[in-house]
Amino acid sequence: MTHAMLKGSNVPLDTAAVRAVLHWTPGPGVPDVDASALLLGADGRVRSDEDFVFYNQPRHPSGAVRRLPKKRVAEGLTDTVEADLGSLEASVDRVVVAASSDGGTFRSVSDLRILVYDATAGPDREPLALFDVTAETGEETAVICGELYRRGDGWKFRAVGQGYPTGLIGLATDFGISVDEDAQEAAQEALRDAQGAPGAAQEAQGATTGATAPVFPSAGTPDLDATVVHATVPPQPTVPPVPDRAPAYGYPQGPGGQPANAPAPAYGYPQPVHQPDPHAAPEFRMPPMGPQFVRS
Repeated sequence: MTHAMLKGSNVPLDTAAVRAVLHWTPGPGVPDVDASALLLGADGRVRSDEDFVFYNQPRHPSGAVRRLPKKRVAEGLTDTVEADLGSLEASVDRVVVAASSDGGTFRSVSDLRILVYDATAGPDREPLALFDVTAETGEETAVICGELYRRGDGWKFRAVGQGYPTGLIGLATDFGISVDEDAQEAAQEALRDAQGAPGAAQEAQGATTGATAPVFPSAGTPDLDATVVHATVPPQPTVPPVPDRAPAYGYPQGPGGQPANAPAPAYGYPQPVHQPDPHAAPEFRMPPMGPQFVRS
């Protein structure tokens, strides 16, 4: 039986693994929605930045929490976070499941809902719980949809619905994530350069990632069903080392040639004088330079 939940209510989870599925209807003027998860300790904060699972870091190092690719279904789009509750470390007290919007606020997302499934059941299973997420002010660009939390030896799901007008950055930093905004700006600039012109990446992708999300190196493949491709930190090309000084024009190369620390000669100056060849005939002399014929 599916529990239709109200904000603040909770339901026990009699399963070792769950899938939290965000569902919404895309369309003109509707921003893209991304699911994310934060693994929190007993103090309500992440233990490290690795405890943030989102589109650029879709899998926790432990493998217990991961973000699945978006899917198109008959009713719209879904984005999913899967959590293996039985294998979570004992230091993880809660798993917060959030949604962030890219390209607008949640005022334009009128039918966002979160459905919690038993991940060990078959494909035709009914959801264990359903919660319709509504914007409180209409200015939210991130919202905590719900949380999985320990209760005794088991787990429960709570419907939350808390919004953030500061987007995914505001939500992440509120739970202790370190966000390097300079790195994000550099990554976006590199992405625009790769597209050929300033602003081309955002125009081509419909993205407005500059104020909504921190950047981590991508650990997975892009979602084919996503309506926005988010910026990642591009790999830097390897540049071969450049010698300290190129040899001066006219200097002999190889052993006995230009010293490593010799300054480059000015143009027109005579080049170094070579030692005479010991094998050359001693009586040989170069003919004098100048006109070879003189008119009498």
